[in-house]
Amino acid sequence: MDDRELIRLPEAFLRRVEAQLGNELPSFLCAMDEPPLRGLRMNPFRAGGDSPFRDAKRAVAWTENAWEIPLESQAGITAAHEAGAFYLQEPCAMIPAAVMAAQPGERILDLCAAPGGKSTQMGLAMKGEGLLVCNDPVPQRAAVLSRNVERMGIPHAAVTCAYPEKLAERWQETFDGVLVDAPCSGEGMFRRHPETRLEWSADKAEGCAARQKGILKAAAEMVRPGGRLVYSTCTWNPAENEDQIMDFLQSHPDFEPAPFSLPGVEAPEGMYTCWLHRNRGEGQFIALLRSRRAGGTPRELRGAERFRPGREEMKIWKESGIRTEEPNAGMGQLLTRIGPIPDLEGISVLRLGLHLATVRGKNLIPDHAAAMAIHPPAMPAAELSDGDALRYLAGEAISGDMQGWGLMSWRGLILGWGKGSGGLIRNHYPKGLRNGKLIV
Repeated sequence: MDDRELIRLPEAFLRRVEAQLGNELPSFLCAMDEPPLRGLRMNPFRAGGDSPFRDAKRAVAWTENAWEIPLESQAGITAAHEAGAFYLQEPCAMIPAAVMAAQPGERILDLCAAPGGKSTQMGLAMKGEGLLVCNDPVPQRAAVLSRNVERMGIPHAAVTCAYPEKLAERWQETFDGVLVDAPCSGEGMFRRHPETRLEWSADKAEGCAARQKGILKAAAEMVRPGGRLVYSTCTWNPAENEDQIMDFLQSHPDFEPAPFSLPGVEAPEGMYTCWLHRNRGEGQFIALLRSRRAGGTPRELRGAERFRPGREEMKIWKESGIRTEEPNAGMGQLLTRIGPIPDLEGISVLRLGLHLATVRGKNLIPDHAAAMAIHPPAMPAAELSDGDALRYLAGEAISGDMQGWGLMSWRGLILGWGKGSGGLIRNHYPKGLRNGKLIV
């Protein structure tokens, strides 16, 4: 007997779902007692690291490079996971980013982005071109978001930590697409995380709906004329889903629902709900809205001036012999590269494009993000055995003939930086990421 049988579904929740589903309720309850579904999205820019495919059971219908995996899969503690070969994500949670359909060169904002599943899905679809702003207002969550953006190699993202209202003050009509994966009552996680049933109440859902209304209002202000707004939750509550969207449309006549279609997902009215007995995944609601405002190109991007790299730092970079992309921005002693960005004055910035290197005295230390980028730098690479790869990820030095800075590679996957001298490669894998319990 597991938690799904021990923790009963709330009676008020059951009464409401019965009203929503009618004679489908028994099928829904049977599905609630089945094991939850897990999934992973492969990184198309990572060649190698075949371990995830050992567990791949079935392709996820509505997005590319995605697979269902068994509940007991250990994919999350593999070297391939740490190398950014894939992102673990529940299958239905992949739909909102697929609906956004971000394209290379666009400007996309993920407003409530942590831990980063939807951000990285959109970022990889953009192929490193354009601008992806990933935001979360909670500092601890924003830090996890930044780490996942780095692990998956997204080079064109800024990670910020601010409330939506503050961003809307600065970024009026700036983005081609804004994704709002709104904080919600979490009913869609009742199967995957049965303990959330104990936290549920009708009052909580009402509070979430009020909060979502403010987030949607701020998000709409940042969509350019003709741009799109994707709203999603992981709940089945109409007050947070259909009713929320209808209320938004009433107060925002300059937006309209837009139909969308994916394999296995048809939304002729621009809204779609994933139910356990209808879809292979957990609960999810998705709506696609399009701006009807007239206008031309998006608002001009400014704000990069504040991040111009220092002359001394650039001099050290040029003399270092480390051949990453050329920096065009900086935060203190950190050198980065990013395209045009919106005004970031007064906004907490955790990540500014592709972090390339840090200047320490007269020395240059290449950044882990530069090694993990979808297009890693053209530097020497030492190919590691399975055992050496695990030792490297645990923080140990590795025997090898590399001289100076170079990349550490395993099964064709870049793991990070090392610096060789005298037959030994010193470990430069970030200390906060080191893990001695990984498997291949």
